[in-house]
Amino acid sequence: MGRKRCVGADCSKMAAGCCGVKKQKLSGSPGAGGPGGLGSGLAGTGHCGSELGIGSSSAVVAGNVNRVNGLGGPGGSGCSSSNNTNALSPTPGGYSNGLSPNLSTGSGSGARKMVVSAEMCCFCFDVLYCHLYGYQPPRTPRFTNDPYPLFVTWKIGRDKRLRGCIGTFSAMNLHSGLREYTLTSALKDSRFPPMTRDELPRLFCSVSLLTNFEDVGDYLDWEVGVHGIRIEFFNEKGSKRTATYLPEVAKEQGWDHIQTIDSLLRKGGFKAPITNDFRKTIKLTRYRSEKMTMSYAEYIGHRQHHHYQNGIGHPLPPYNHYS
Repeated sequence: MGRKRCVGADCSKMAAGCCGVKKQKLSGSPGAGGPGGLGSGLAGTGHCGSELGIGSSSAVVAGNVNRVNGLGGPGGSGCSSSNNTNALSPTPGGYSNGLSPNLSTGSGSGARKMVVSAEMCCFCFDVLYCHLYGYQPPRTPRFTNDPYPLFVTWKIGRDKRLRGCIGTFSAMNLHSGLREYTLTSALKDSRFPPMTRDELPRLFCSVSLLTNFEDVGDYLDWEVGVHGIRIEFFNEKGSKRTATYLPEVAKEQGWDHIQTIDSLLRKGGFKAPITNDFRKTIKLTRYRSEKMTMSYAEYIGHRQHHHYQNGIGHPLPPYNHYS
């Protein structure tokens, strides 16, 4: 009761206004400019990033594009996306060659096999590396090409400061979606300058696939550390605004439900005093995610393993190993 499964056209509508800003980008983390993060974005898309720690949120404004910002600024990590998907196809995936990616899932469905894989992070590193060094783009990867809402997040340094995070709530085929948002998050997150070659060795890449979108009737009907949330509300001028935090954000920031909601409201540009009556007017959609994280060192380790195993003659890591 009080919950509505978000599928098909309903989810597309939801994603289209996830940041509530003029542009078509969405921000999923407490972004630069305050706890609320960015206040502009493309409908359906967004980027992550914030000045908070490894938690992030995304504020999006109604718009026409499918990008979203799911993290919260330098050091943030909570990407979200702007459109939803209702197709979940378990597929074998992931590398095992000594990698230790930080895999976390918010889906809570132990029976279903994870879709996200370390191979997806490798592919994102391949795409970025080839772009920065002027090589041909990587060939088609082997992992599933099923459609999902997705986010690509970049962090840098030992303290894993947020370096870029953009994604979409619209379900995109993973091969093209990861190609697009790898470069969008690395080069076009408005909170950061475009990424450079010198930064590559210090990077961490995270891929988040968003699932299980549900509209709920109570703005408190979600679980910290399990659900990502996207809110819709009307600001002081009567304009519809949206904002989102990925599932990990609230837990990483140590927030409870009210603190998270209030942070999202500020992120979405709400400047008036926040009352409990106003919170009750919020339309909230909760979702879950599957997340995989890999460091550049782990990526190079895998590339070297594959390189020598298959006798590839190209220097590392400029050319991809996909067939």
